[in-house]
Amino acid sequence: MSHVEGSGAPAPAEKPRHRPARIPRTPMPERDAAERARDFEEVTLGYTEEMARAEASRCLQCRNATCIEGCPVNIDIKSFIGHMIDGDYYDAVAVLKEKNALPAVCGRVCPQEEQCEVACVLAKKGEPVAIGRLERWLGDFDLACELEHRCVPEVGEDTGFRVAVVGSGPAGLACAGELRRFGHAVTVFESLHAPGGVLTYGIPEFRLPKHIVQAEVGLLEEMGAEIRCDVVIGATYTIDELLTEEGYDAVFIGNGAGLPVFMGIPGENLNGVYSANEYLTRANLMRAYEFPKADTPIWRGRKVAVVGGGNVAMDAARTAKRLGAEEVFLVYRRTEDEMPARKEEVHHAHEEGIEFKMLCSPAEILGKDGWVTGLTANRMELGEPDASGRRAPVCVLGADFTIDCDTVIMAIGTRANPLLAQTTPDLELTKRGYIVADEDGATSKPGVFAGGDIVTGSATVILAMGAGKRSAQAIDEWLKRTAE
Repeated sequence: MSHVEGSGAPAPAEKPRHRPARIPRTPMPERDAAERARDFEEVTLGYTEEMARAEASRCLQCRNATCIEGCPVNIDIKSFIGHMIDGDYYDAVAVLKEKNALPAVCGRVCPQEEQCEVACVLAKKGEPVAIGRLERWLGDFDLACELEHRCVPEVGEDTGFRVAVVGSGPAGLACAGELRRFGHAVTVFESLHAPGGVLTYGIPEFRLPKHIVQAEVGLLEEMGAEIRCDVVIGATYTIDELLTEEGYDAVFIGNGAGLPVFMGIPGENLNGVYSANEYLTRANLMRAYEFPKADTPIWRGRKVAVVGGGNVAMDAARTAKRLGAEEVFLVYRRTEDEMPARKEEVHHAHEEGIEFKMLCSPAEILGKDGWVTGLTANRMELGEPDASGRRAPVCVLGADFTIDCDTVIMAIGTRANPLLAQTTPDLELTKRGYIVADEDGATSKPGVFAGGDIVTGSATVILAMGAGKRSAQAIDEWLKRTAE
């Protein structure tokens, strides 16, 4: 890692004394709910330096830092917080970036409450250290510096090997960055017109501002990686063509799982029915919310029903509200306690006026003259636990009802797009169409590695990044073996 002095960033303050461990967790400043629900500016404002120092000082600096074990990429959390306590912010950022190249991103969107924070010792009898918020603050501290003064991972000596990375989402970006550290030439292929993958097209501006993603991608380019957009692997090039005609020595596939899933109920072909994937892509990547400055068509429903209970459903519902919907209903077949969405996102949705309709399962989308007029749903109740351990929803006979709406957004998951696999017949797939890969990302095709959602199905940003980093290490070892 390298930092250049004289960046114009604030000088570290004097080292503080340790504060008592039982002090309350430092709240995250947020914008007023009524105000923020009308625009796409970021909801949470981030810590001030004083807040960050205060929260860092809650850390006990445990000899056995169990929080590290809870991190999917094993960030040395104890060390970076220790540097924050001492006011050594540059060193803290350097520690973070040894394991995570996207701290400003992960600090905003990763579910730390289910990972590192749940493993914090303070969580046993109170509130854990706000590790994610501290990560965000450090990421923003680094971004505030000019590019030449940011913490830039050192690039290894040129090895002469060339690696193609398919997809510029979290897995692809992490893999590409790690490969550059090993000294390999890297080209990242992105099918859409802007890099970032799900970080760009899937997560709304009010949760993850696009300028942050662009800045992190810019850092990767500063490391020497080439990013080529509007290139669809499986159409523009096949995997075999990358390895033969284009001369790449290895390929990493990290193109995610972005194919929409629908329920197969009557009325899904009506105008006004969206997949959450299309809806969010239009709003985020194509900036439909800036109309007429960005002239991207999107149906602005007056009454919108969003089907699902995950983070994507929350994003779609809150986006619809910001696009002017008078009423937004979240329709979910279990209770709020079973929703997989982050508690923070659920809380924000409630504050912003999203109406939760729990224990409801859509049965039919109603329409007139080709347009949505309503959604018929069945009342449900929870029965015995299913294979996942959650109580399975059971239909209550004769208890159906109708929700008046002019828009329905299906946010019930995604699966792997078959285009790439169809043009790579020797690539082994699961029954669900995901790529089969071992723990290091190696696939059935020599020289081809894969990681992230295209292997595991939909997961978190940090898990995809971890898969990308492991694959990069495996690719490096494979290239060295082939050169012997």
